[in-house]
Amino acid sequence: MLAAGMLSYAGFSALCLAMERHHQQMLGITPTAGRKVQLRMAGWALLGFSLWASVMSAGWAMGLVRWTAVLMGSAVLLVWLLPYRPRWALALAGVGVLLGPFVALARF
Repeated sequence: MLAAGMLSYAGFSALCLAMERHHQQMLGITPTAGRKVQLRMAGWALLGFSLWASVMSAGWAMGLVRWTAVLMGSAVLLVWLLPYRPRWALALAGVGVLLGPFVALARF
């Protein structure tokens, strides 16, 4: 469940960075149109990978329930961090991108 949480937080962060306002807030630059598309694709891919990690750890029945809970928790964390500590939100997303796949694959 930790892997699904890290990956879903990173996915939501990528989707958040695809928005011009949040990209400017976190990185200080305006994203190009191509960068927005790349961030959207990466965000949805990370959310899909978090679904895979959750289903592989608990099966389809409980995996979907856990994934829904993880999505809500990671979204709340991002929404809470973004206005107060945007750099922390970005750093935590980087940790999720780097460690999430390793935690997911370490189970197997």
